[in-house]
Amino acid sequence: MIRKIFKKNNSNPKLDAILEKYKIPKEFLSINRKMVSRAVMVGLFIAMIPMPMQMLAVILISPFFRFNVPIAISLVWITNPFTMPFIYYTEYLTGNFFLMQEGVNDIEMSMEWFQKNIGDIFIPLYLGTAFYSLLFSIGGYYLVNWLWIISVNSEKKKKKDSYDKEVR
Repeated sequence: MIRKIFKKNNSNPKLDAILEKYKIPKEFLSINRKMVSRAVMVGLFIAMIPMPMQMLAVILISPFFRFNVPIAISLVWITNPFTMPFIYYTEYLTGNFFLMQEGVNDIEMSMEWFQKNIGDIFIPLYLGTAFYSLLFSIGGYYLVNWLWIISVNSEKKKKKDSYDKEVR
């Protein structure tokens, strides 16, 4: 169904002019199963990494892995200023669980505290980050692929059923 919505939008002359002016490949805006699945994978992977300028990271990765850039950039915003503390704290706790250590208990939301404790939280945080980045990106990739295939097969079945009714 989502595929149909994207497919209905025809080419916009203004958008085509911008793409041509800045020499941006149209592939970065294409809507097909591979491009959308890859966009979900890259967007979710980058979203789970605690780093500044995640959208820029998506753009810098785009020449190496062809994917739909707007979808990947929009998925990066899963980790926004409201969700970041919860997601990164969960990643930190998961990293501590994998390392079988207790971790820091008296967490404060200040730059002084982070500068003082960066050595204690860095490895558990990025271990948890690696786990969730891989889990969500690979899971999202296969989920989008699976849902896309189910959608296409459902549409084919509906067309076949309507054709069979017309023939009778």
